[in-house]
Amino acid sequence: MRTLIHNARVLTMNDNFEEFEKGWLAILDKEIQGRGVGDTHDAFSQFDDVIDAGGDLIMPGMVNTHCHMPMTVFRGLGEDVDERLFRYILPLEREAVTPDVVRIGAQLAAVEMILSGVTTTADMYYYEQEVGRVIDASGMRGIVGQSLADFDAPDHMSFDEGFALTDDLRDEFQGNDRVMASIAPHAPYSTGPAIMERVARYVTDYPDIRVQMHLAEMKSEMKWCADHHNCRPVGLADKSGLLKPGAIMAHCLELTPDEIVVLAERGVGVAHNARSNAKAGRGIAPVEAMRNSGVPVGLATDGPMSGNALDIIAQMAPASMFAKLLGGSRKCLPARDIIAMATIEGAKVLGLSGTIGSLDAGKKADVIRVSLEEPRMNPIYDIYASLVFSANASDVRDVMIDGKWVVTGREVVTIETPKAIRDANQIAAMFRLKMARIDADA
Repeated sequence: MRTLIHNARVLTMNDNFEEFEKGWLAILDKEIQGRGVGDTHDAFSQFDDVIDAGGDLIMPGMVNTHCHMPMTVFRGLGEDVDERLFRYILPLEREAVTPDVVRIGAQLAAVEMILSGVTTTADMYYYEQEVGRVIDASGMRGIVGQSLADFDAPDHMSFDEGFALTDDLRDEFQGNDRVMASIAPHAPYSTGPAIMERVARYVTDYPDIRVQMHLAEMKSEMKWCADHHNCRPVGLADKSGLLKPGAIMAHCLELTPDEIVVLAERGVGVAHNARSNAKAGRGIAPVEAMRNSGVPVGLATDGPMSGNALDIIAQMAPASMFAKLLGGSRKCLPARDIIAMATIEGAKVLGLSGTIGSLDAGKKADVIRVSLEEPRMNPIYDIYASLVFSANASDVRDVMIDGKWVVTGREVVTIETPKAIRDANQIAAMFRLKMARIDADA
């Protein structure tokens, strides 16, 4: 199948940040064949599908470097309750999170992400095989991580069972072009150094398996490390051998300059969750310091319980604004850097920059079409700034992943959207009853 998209504003996100005001993009089956600028009418006959973009923006699909997809069913629950994690979330997870609940929550998340132009995600949760199956069926690309934790996880009673689930995940998706298995120790405080060392040995035995973990996220984590191990989380993770090249560390708020150097030297990538961090009152991550030291940083949503929205566009302005607040200058984390973090740099964090993240010939055809017709998007002096500070998720019109259209005219073609919403609301009704019981018992 040969597809030509023409009469487009093309944002390549390649090494030279090439842009084409009136450009075209050629796609052959699953891969980008070429892109350029100028009149292509004489080449129309060479293509099976010719699409006039009408001046819309064509750019690489966005990358969400850290998510908990099934937690859409928890979105908005107990927002104003200080102790909601221990009062509601953990009890509900232990009692009510099943493979069906995970599948339903992941389907709603996939719909939301695809509609907003997210074509690749890194996920970590429980019953992660179900998440991988949803990602596969949706047409998305994803790294799926089996979570390991010591707080009565819904799918494993022991770490041995958690590692066995990781084996099952690895076996199921081995050889899958779009879905890759990973292992996800929840955090230093919820696993401990012995389990982190075991994870490090696991990924040494299976080098195709990535590590995902929350790291240096909050003050209580710092205190736990100091009290129990007389060190800081980065040092504990490093001593455990977990900071391997390609490891994906989420949050990384509490970092010293020396720890940033350690992350860079170890080849670790960081998932930056700007909205989630701020909503929890946990602070501002030193993103510019990390990037200046050579640590790749990608944008992320965190789970829908923590950050609510799963579109990367909603992360862009906060990420830039918080960096400007931290640095006291408009110059900090400029718009072009933010779009890089949403695309090619996010792909680098996930170890996928050789295949996705920019519109280069030979890369996978993960492409989105963004409308520029809304009044708030005009005039355009700087397309990067317009995307960061003016765009909404609803501006994404069409989405292609692996050379196949998964969204056309704002309609998802791989998942039945109304059913995904209905199913999630049924789960929410069950949760409300259980929450009422918890409140009555309290």
